[in-house]
Amino acid sequence: MAGHDFPEPADRRPLAESAALPEQAPALSHACDPAFRHGVVVGFDGSVSSERALSYAIGMARRTRSALIIVHVANRLPATVWAGCEPPVFVDVPDHRTEVLGLELACADHLAEISWVLVERGGDICHELEEVGREYEADAIVVGGTHGLAGRIFGSVAGRLARRAQRPVVVIP
Repeated sequence: MAGHDFPEPADRRPLAESAALPEQAPALSHACDPAFRHGVVVGFDGSVSSERALSYAIGMARRTRSALIIVHVANRLPATVWAGCEPPVFVDVPDHRTEVLGLELACADHLAEISWVLVERGGDICHELEEVGREYEADAIVVGGTHGLAGRIFGSVAGRLARRAQRPVVVIP
């Protein structure tokens, strides 16, 4: 190409490595360990219903010889509560509960026989569980059921997830 010649470097090495190209960066940001692909995703927050869901998911992962992806979704609160901002902006609240849950899970004997990972997310619980399921190409999502008034009024996580998920959802009562 006349007028667009680029001189070769003296050592004849390429100017950029293929791994450093910006087009490939987004594909690497959501890469997950292949050992956890087609695993079982379970929502866990330490509540009694999520502990039952975790127990069921552990059994399901054992039976299918797959890995377990434990997801803890941290709280997000609207900033309008504090500042009166318009439009509502959501702020991630520091949630050290994930660290505590991770330590509890690491010490749990019933998780010793299977591969598992704890994933922390922030945002809408349903959206984040489905997103993790998509990223890991999960075979199923396991959640605990809600038995409260708030679940009846606003809709439970399990119900909303069952309506919108692209993979099987198992709800444990």
